[in-house]
Amino acid sequence: MGEGVISGVMSSHIDVPSGEVSHNGGTRSGDAPARTSDRGAATRGALLAAARDVFCESGFAQAAVTDIVAKAGASVGSLYHHFNGKADLYLTLFEEFQAGQQERTREAISAVREAGETDPMRLFIAGAGAYLNGCLEERDVARLFISGDGPPGFDRVMRQRLNKWARRNAALFHTADGGVDEALVMVLTGAMAGAVSEISLLDDEDAARRLAEEIMGIVGTIRNPRTEQR
Repeated sequence: MGEGVISGVMSSHIDVPSGEVSHNGGTRSGDAPARTSDRGAATRGALLAAARDVFCESGFAQAAVTDIVAKAGASVGSLYHHFNGKADLYLTLFEEFQAGQQERTREAISAVREAGETDPMRLFIAGAGAYLNGCLEERDVARLFISGDGPPGFDRVMRQRLNKWARRNAALFHTADGGVDEALVMVLTGAMAGAVSEISLLDDEDAARRLAEEIMGIVGTIRNPRTEQR
């Protein structure tokens, strides 16, 4: 979970049904009234908020487009104007969640760096702790994405994201000869992936926070004797 932890994943990795307009559709020409764009942005936001609620309540597979548009106070036509369908809504929510998580980790790592911290493990702990806090603060949506109930191909997206995460972490951990401490990176990546899953799935928020603190305490003690030899 370095500063660039879990960078964005493009929708081409998801089997989204083809449609006439992408989720960036609805962009009006320069001579369109501003209120039209504002109204379109408001509708798009309402659809995303409704989709989040419906997905979290029913799961992706059971969620119905009609339920989403009803909750948003919109029409089916407006949904397909802004998104390709249910899978596109899911992916957009995922991208927005991860963008927020990336910003949390960036701010946390920047703060400890500005305070003078240079130890890679301390930097990792700062970023990882911020990521876990984000999962706790948005536990409903974090749980949605690790539940296994997503569009076809989403499991592949998660694996690719984890691999990118490992590569980002590698930038923090180097061996004495300037190489990358691959073993340590993989241990930390696996530990944090498991932590995110367990914390997101716990129903008791206090228990989840205690578990997060305990996990970070244990992770902070991890060292690789091979790379710390003098």
